[in-house]
Amino acid sequence: MSILNRFLTLWAPSAAGTARLGEAARSTGLAVDLDEDDGFRRLTGDADRDLSLISHARMRKVAAHLWRTNLIANRLIELPLAFLLAEGVQVQVADPRAQAWVEAFWNDPINNFEVKLPKKVRELAIFGEQCYPAFVNEVSGHLRLGYLDPGSIETVISDPENPEQPIGIVTARDAAGRARRYQVIVNGPEEVFGRRARAIRETLTDGECFYFKINDLSGGTRGNSDLLAQADWLDTYDQYLFGEIERWNFLRAFMWDVTLKGATPEEVRARAREISPPAPGSVRIHNEAEEWRAETPELQQAESAEGARLFRNHVLGGASVPEHWYGGGGNVNKATAQDMGEPAFKVLAMRQRVLKHMIEEILRYQIYRRLDPTGPLPDPESFNPDLRPRAVFPEMIRRDTTAYAAALRQVVEAAGAAVRQELLSANSATALIALIATQLGLEIDAAEELARLQNRP
Repeated sequence: MSILNRFLTLWAPSAAGTARLGEAARSTGLAVDLDEDDGFRRLTGDADRDLSLISHARMRKVAAHLWRTNLIANRLIELPLAFLLAEGVQVQVADPRAQAWVEAFWNDPINNFEVKLPKKVRELAIFGEQCYPAFVNEVSGHLRLGYLDPGSIETVISDPENPEQPIGIVTARDAAGRARRYQVIVNGPEEVFGRRARAIRETLTDGECFYFKINDLSGGTRGNSDLLAQADWLDTYDQYLFGEIERWNFLRAFMWDVTLKGATPEEVRARAREISPPAPGSVRIHNEAEEWRAETPELQQAESAEGARLFRNHVLGGASVPEHWYGGGGNVNKATAQDMGEPAFKVLAMRQRVLKHMIEEILRYQIYRRLDPTGPLPDPESFNPDLRPRAVFPEMIRRDTTAYAAALRQVVEAAGAAVRQELLSANSATALIALIATQLGLEIDAAEELARLQNRP
């Protein structure tokens, strides 16, 4: 039985379980589609914009299990995590006072983002969503974040007039039968929502939280795991490899075939009762009428390595991960490896933008609350630009500075010649040089640099 079938059997809901889920849904006062006709044929199910509540729970359990036990699944989560966060993240604000606030938040012993940020990003990829209840000191405005397990989320409430905007989180009932109702933090005044959304948010009285999701559609309410599409194929790959192990065990097996020349059936049966398999290193003595031969099976199958590569590349390609990132060199050299890695880095850059938004939204809320711990959030357009936080990620790959250094020398010579021949202005030439210098990691303001040269004694 495959790993997915074992999970589907284990987590198939009983009638009593479905009734409890339905009762919990009614207790929140919100409609929840339990999809009682789900036949559990596949992990991925037949979803439109959202998986059903039960299918979503199954996705989380299987994704976490695959991350723990399947080598490729683990790498599909951990490799992007390493590229994104191995060098850490810097948080910066132009205003020195606000910089101190965000550093106090970042290094708070409960928040502890140096340690917890990789975990948050890892679980975002595994579960497809993250929810952090916010706790604000009503005197100082200092912010601490909690953690709400995705399995505890029963309903994500969307703005009825804007379905892509989550406005609230309702949890499953706890042991005391109580469901918590959080407002989703949006960094703006309540007036950004319509009348109906504001009325709903007024009923969410158990606090505020941040809610982030990935791999979702505009009309969907929940995020989806990075492993959702690959889960069945990851299981297929595991089954294939286990089958190959069994095949190799059969290939290593052998038996002794003994031929008795000219013997009668009675003599064969009598000799069979006397014979025992020889021990390793033992001596066997017989005459020319008895012949011993070791027989091994000949299992004629296609080349197993190509089959494994087919399954593996199907999974890796679906995740935009090149083959040589997972030990499969193939015919790859350094030049082709760089080209093959470009789609992967484009995908990683998109995920980096999501993480940048998450961090900056949290930091912006911290600054708002430091300015006013309990008041309404200000209009972002009226906010001082010097108080806007920035999350700065290091480059994911090292640049080939040799090529850029050579290009810089050529550009400097060509720009200087163009200025002397009055084909290019000094300002444009300086901007051109600054463009190449940027590729070496040096930010140059062309106008400032030119003004400094003109004003020097």
